[in-house]
Amino acid sequence: MTLPVWLVIALPLAGATILLLSGRRSDRWGHLLGTLAALASFACAAALFVDMVGRDSESRSTHESLFTWVPVGGLQVDFGLQLDQLSMCFVLLITGVGSLIHIYSIGYMAPGAELAERPDNPGPSRRLFFGYLNLFLAAMLLLVLADNYLGLYMGWEGVGLASYLLIGFWSHKPSAATAAKKAFVVNRVGDVGLALALMVMFAAVGSVSFASVFGAAPQLSEGTLTAIGLMLLLAACGKSAQVPLQSWLGDAMEGPTPVSALIHAATMVTAGVYLIVRSGPVFDLAPHAQTAVVVVGAVTLLFGAVVGCAKDDIKKALAASTMSQIGYMVLAAGLGPAGYAFAIMHLLTHGFFKAGLFLGAGSVMHAMDDEVDMRRYGGLRKALPITFATFGLGYLAIIGVPPLAGFFSKDGIIEAALGAGGVKGVILGGATILGAGITAFYMTRVMLMTFFGEKRWASQAHPHESPAVMTWPMILLAVGSVTAGGALAIGGTLEHWLEPVVGAHEIHHVLPVWVVTVIVLSVVAVGIAVAYRMYGSRSVPEEVPAGSVLTVAARRDLYGDAFNEKVLMRPGMLITRGLVEIDDEAVDGAGSGLAALVGRGSDRLRQLQTGFARSYALAMLTGTALVVAAILAVNLW
Repeated sequence: MTLPVWLVIALPLAGATILLLSGRRSDRWGHLLGTLAALASFACAAALFVDMVGRDSESRSTHESLFTWVPVGGLQVDFGLQLDQLSMCFVLLITGVGSLIHIYSIGYMAPGAELAERPDNPGPSRRLFFGYLNLFLAAMLLLVLADNYLGLYMGWEGVGLASYLLIGFWSHKPSAATAAKKAFVVNRVGDVGLALALMVMFAAVGSVSFASVFGAAPQLSEGTLTAIGLMLLLAACGKSAQVPLQSWLGDAMEGPTPVSALIHAATMVTAGVYLIVRSGPVFDLAPHAQTAVVVVGAVTLLFGAVVGCAKDDIKKALAASTMSQIGYMVLAAGLGPAGYAFAIMHLLTHGFFKAGLFLGAGSVMHAMDDEVDMRRYGGLRKALPITFATFGLGYLAIIGVPPLAGFFSKDGIIEAALGAGGVKGVILGGATILGAGITAFYMTRVMLMTFFGEKRWASQAHPHESPAVMTWPMILLAVGSVTAGGALAIGGTLEHWLEPVVGAHEIHHVLPVWVVTVIVLSVVAVGIAVAYRMYGSRSVPEEVPAGSVLTVAARRDLYGDAFNEKVLMRPGMLITRGLVEIDDEAVDGAGSGLAALVGRGSDRLRQLQTGFARSYALAMLTGTALVVAAILAVNLW
């Protein structure tokens, strides 16, 4: 018997409902219920995957219409779910990695394990944290399982709400509250794009279902398709922290580290990639919008990589890395059918190694009294052997060392970029190869500053390995970092799996594959060598050196916040202030002036009302006489 698709969403949603409404009564067992809900959802996803594999490729898509959602005039939207090969990839990633992060959080968020959870600063309840995690899983699953853009939008906004709650979980810290607000506001800018795209779809097609929009796409004008594509890209930039809406991601590291692993590595930041790939039939017919996607991806992969080179906060270095790696995925998605499969492959492998790296960073913080500055680490490989091994495998995977996961997925994107041909292929291929070298540099820097060299931590620190409840999820993610790439790439497994959804396409190889591999690995080796010379063969100063102009700019996120303030925030404030003045002076002033005029007129008329009957009789007699006189005058004339 096939399980219903809605059960995958219902289980974490039920967990969130119980944990958020049950109050303090569930404090003792809330974390266990939240983890059990995530595991049960993963078990359902695995059962649905086995059932899907047992069918023919053309009959693997499943649709469920639960109820009529929006029956309003010309807009008829059912609350429907669609499970196909593309959404299955996300469902397994969300529930699988999400379950491991839930298990890890049992130890990480245990009372006393974090600065915010200590008796002198108790912080929010752990039950709430797991309730928010469950809510996030449910919203993310709805996002990837909806069979229409309105359902996707509902999950999109649910993810935004849950991320706001999780980033600002330690809301008693001003920095965490500010970071949550910043993430919420920046994401709302992108969400406006998705809302506008829905409006254009309804105006042009009369429906927001995937089937109707994609079916009507060939009949729509290129201008309409370009408008839809650009609005969807704006939405993707917000959720996936792509230029120009990337500024929120680094600050979001104020949230608990498991949040960074779940939201900022494996799930939420990949929602934009899902949106673009799912909307492939629109982008394939809108070349200008597709070019914009490629440009955004190329710029962001280099932008994030440069920022990651100068961060001393281990979580912020990994956050910049996430921005860069998502840039690779967006670039691949912008290449159309030639890049869709590689975008999803890198998304899946990234989910393993980046989640593992974030959990490893959390393990280091757990051992180092919540210290995040890598300049105060050093020599931790002996004190944290499991963390060192799992983090090291994630490091090798992300820089693309064969045969680990990142090698297959990132090299696939590089080959697809080069295969674009002409000047475009040279520029995109060069950007992706350069990004690989910079990635090798900043990730080697993280490894050397954290696990090698002299011990630079404070005398009161006593580094120790994390408990088994935290190390086992790290081990399993490290296994995925090693094996996932080969499993998905060898024999074109993932490409064939996704073909019914994203289509088939042969990559044009401008160079033999082995030549591209040699070039990329050579560039990676140069990045490793430069990092070793700067941070491995020399002592790392505990104080931040002055650095070059580029280094200072990278430390300040290439002035992304300054740009937003100068170009967007300040002009926006001026415009708002001007509109308020217009409202006060013109709109309110006109209303107040009219009211005053009526009031003064009333005062004058009131003076005519004396209250004496003889005065009224005289007025009536005078009026009658005037009327009679006027009539006589007209007749005589």
